[in-house]
Amino acid sequence: MPPLTRWYIKSALVYLTAALLLAVILALPINLPLFIRYMNPAYFHLFLVGWVTQMIFGVIYWMFPIITRAQPRGNEQLGWASYALLNVGLLLRAIGEPLVSTRPEAGLGWLLAVSALLQWLAAVLFVVLAWPRVKEKYRGE
Repeated sequence: MPPLTRWYIKSALVYLTAALLLAVILALPINLPLFIRYMNPAYFHLFLVGWVTQMIFGVIYWMFPIITRAQPRGNEQLGWASYALLNVGLLLRAIGEPLVSTRPEAGLGWLLAVSALLQWLAAVLFVVLAWPRVKEKYRGE
């Protein structure tokens, strides 16, 4: 299993654990601090982007057909850039969402915009990386 795949999958498992823990905390019948109460959108992002998307990206990078024998999975640096952008964007979202909700006057909405841009760029880079691997058949190149 390539190192990038291991990082994607291990990160996905960490985000799954964090999302489920946050779900339990949000479901508790206690009066939670305001910051925690506003983490519901962040919970969905931790689950869908952190767990599901990263698991999918890791498995695609590992299991899709090779491009060539010389460079079987394409440009590895592109994969690492996608991984970094996705995770930085996701963490910005998890921090920014409750901050923007609890302190709208602070002008922190840019955190969510940057988060969305980073996650979008990560997805675009991953598509560029994976696209050549979706082909009819391997020609031994």
